[in-house]
Amino acid sequence: MNAHPHHRGTRRASAPRARKDQRGIVLLEALVALLIFSVGVLGLIGLQATSVKQASAAEYRSTAVLQANDLISRMWVSDRSDTVLQAQFAATGDGYKAWKDAWTSALPGTTSNPPDVVIKSEDKGAAATLGTNTVTITIYWQAPGDDKRQYTMVARLDQPQK
Repeated sequence: MNAHPHHRGTRRASAPRARKDQRGIVLLEALVALLIFSVGVLGLIGLQATSVKQASAAEYRSTAVLQANDLISRMWVSDRSDTVLQAQFAATGDGYKAWKDAWTSALPGTTSNPPDVVIKSEDKGAAATLGTNTVTITIYWQAPGDDKRQYTMVARLDQPQK
């Protein structure tokens, strides 16, 4: 028995030392897991913020399309002759003002960036019986914290047959 007492003593000393070396490993694993979870949550929050911003941008684009379609519809049901279109729907016309007033608060930043309406009378030629007007509507908006955006619609309005 005396030949092996030293051997037994080293085994007893190394077993508690191995457990003592691993005491902080659980805390370290928990901290790493918490770090990975936090990065994942922050990624999801960033994704959510981006999707909300994109949804707002899509809403603004849809509203601009509706605005332009509304003005073209108003022009379409009016007398589409050159003089009436210019008088009613150019920037100082009553039709333009009524349309603009109806849509004033529909898009952010439109008070400082009013819409442009250009009505161009096309060359009818000698044999043409109907006149044609090309209408270009450009609508501007600027959401808070975003760049200035625009939507342009070009439509062709033929004069009605007489």
